[in-house]
Amino acid sequence: MIHATITGWGEGMPPAILSNADLSTFLDTSDEWITTRTGMKERRVSHVSAIEMATIASSRALACAGLDASQVDLIVYGGCSNEEAVPNSASGVQIALGATHAAAMDINTACTSFLYGLSAAAGMIQSGTVRNAIVIGVELISRYMDWSNRNVAVLFGDGAAAVVLQATDANEGLLGSVLGCDAEARQSLRVRGFGCGYANLGISYGDTIWDFDGQVIFKRAVRGMSEASVRVLAQAGASADDVDLVVPHQANLRIIEAVARYAGIPMEKVMLTVQRYGNMSAATVPVSLVDALKEGRIRAGGLVLLPGFGGGLTYAALLLRWGGRVTPIAQSPVSFPSCTRSALEMVNEIRSGQDPHGRSQRGLMAPVFAESRVTTG
Repeated sequence: MIHATITGWGEGMPPAILSNADLSTFLDTSDEWITTRTGMKERRVSHVSAIEMATIASSRALACAGLDASQVDLIVYGGCSNEEAVPNSASGVQIALGATHAAAMDINTACTSFLYGLSAAAGMIQSGTVRNAIVIGVELISRYMDWSNRNVAVLFGDGAAAVVLQATDANEGLLGSVLGCDAEARQSLRVRGFGCGYANLGISYGDTIWDFDGQVIFKRAVRGMSEASVRVLAQAGASADDVDLVVPHQANLRIIEAVARYAGIPMEKVMLTVQRYGNMSAATVPVSLVDALKEGRIRAGGLVLLPGFGGGLTYAALLLRWGGRVTPIAQSPVSFPSCTRSALEMVNEIRSGQDPHGRSQRGLMAPVFAESRVTTG
């Protein structure tokens, strides 16, 4: 039987940090208010495009796996942050990497996009359609955030991470996946301001209104992630005690704690990055996974549970048996270009109607960015 296992991993985290104190300079909030309600202390703001972040993460994942871009069969770009509706973003990563033989597709299930993409790519490997895949979780939320809305502006950050999936005969990799959608409450988490439904309403790119019903989201997130976790463990014939590490979507510390309680998993087995990065939507789970590997929290042969929840309202839980390697084969020379402005300066430019390159974006379509500004060395 063919299995799909993770052989490479890499992150593309921009260097600029937006702290709670920074947010308090233009919002009626404080470090204490944000921390006690969310567990968040800081988040990242990107000075490069989402495709660039995804390319850096993918380059690092390929080096980690010892795989050349020319060998890649499939690129899955998971996220809500697309620079254009057409062409898709995965094709931008393909050309930036030089993965000329790879198929390329985007998946948008909001915060669960990486998990849905991982499940889809694993299924294609198991069916023999492809032999390997890069699966990316990436978001550039700072560019379309409603920075006047305290309820959402304090929550989200930018970032990217990617994994390489490869076929194997060993009994490892994806053991089970549960995907679902609680669509009855889909409008409790909505970004109004771009999409075909707004084309004739005179709403400019970046002039977004976020609908975010925190109470509804909390209840349904806990239920969706918890029930999916229980189901995927049963699917694989495993119990909560068998799990070595839980790497959940980091929407809110309280949600994570509630899911762990429901699933019967102690918090010491839960990977937390919410305090460092906030909620990066589709990027959150893969970035946390890469951090867990860097910190030595994933062992060879260990069971790793990945639960998530996002707009739609989608939910997912995947169970992995990690392979025999927890360190990279090689390191990629790809890095971010230098960042000359602070995160707060970039956010204030966005708030004033400028993109981070100083160009007006009011009344325009999404600004076009070069698809590869990453540097080597």
